[in-house]
Amino acid sequence: MFLTRLGFGSKAVITGDITQIDLPDGKQSGLREALRVLDGVEGIAQCFLTEKDVVRHELVQRIVKAYAEYENKKRAKGKPAAKPAGKRLSTRRKEGK
Repeated sequence: MFLTRLGFGSKAVITGDITQIDLPDGKQSGLREALRVLDGVEGIAQCFLTEKDVVRHELVQRIVKAYAEYENKKRAKGKPAAKPAGKRLSTRRKEGK
């Protein structure tokens, strides 16, 4: 696992998109598992983006929103949640920065 290879004084940013996991039903996502396991570990922050954070084309924002709504409907029917526990950190940049 990459995270176990960090050297002293190292920093890393690991990105992933849980809305783009295309594993067959019943297969566990390593990304989702890592988010659950590492939630609350000191020194590790989890940041979850929403359609409001997408600053590309408006169509991309609608696509991200549609997938989030789809995942929420699946979760309401008893399927695994798309978003693991964790606090949302602000990712919005102020104008001029």
